[in-house]
Amino acid sequence: MRHLPNLICLLRMLLVWPIAVALHEQRFGLALLLFIVAGISDGIDGYLAKRFDWTSELGKVLDPMADKLLLVVVFVEAAWLGRLAWWLAAAVVARDVFIALGAGVFRLWFGPLHGHPTVFSKVNTAMQLMFLALVMLNAGLTFPPQKLLDALAVVVFVTTASSGLNYVSIFTRRAWSQPAGSL
Repeated sequence: MRHLPNLICLLRMLLVWPIAVALHEQRFGLALLLFIVAGISDGIDGYLAKRFDWTSELGKVLDPMADKLLLVVVFVEAAWLGRLAWWLAAAVVARDVFIALGAGVFRLWFGPLHGHPTVFSKVNTAMQLMFLALVMLNAGLTFPPQKLLDALAVVVFVTTASSGLNYVSIFTRRAWSQPAGSL
């Protein structure tokens, strides 16, 4: 049972392909349903890991990886289909690339990060998930109105940029606080 959160996380990763295919085939109802299942699975594996202390080093890597894989693939596919602006998809991808590169450089030069997702990151992920669900809903039902999606795109951009800058700030502060000569 201890590995159940990791198995759920792996299942979430496996859902990315059918979601992308459903989007590509413009089967937006199916894509939305699978996307919601993936989102719920994220909540379930997180709850189980915390509630029963079923956390693991593998889970600390898998969970954010599954989230990023899902979000990046859906943002890029939705942009490809013209359902959202490329500048927004590019911002989402760039944020994740910069965070991954920053974490990699930090690990190489200073050692493990021992970090946790920030409040900015959690808000950003929630906004991105909600926005993508509404984009798929709009594609299938033309609801909510496009003007609302356009406004939400700006909000998602702001949370994405804020979250990315927050991580850059954290990595920089931690790097500066390292003892002299630790390079």
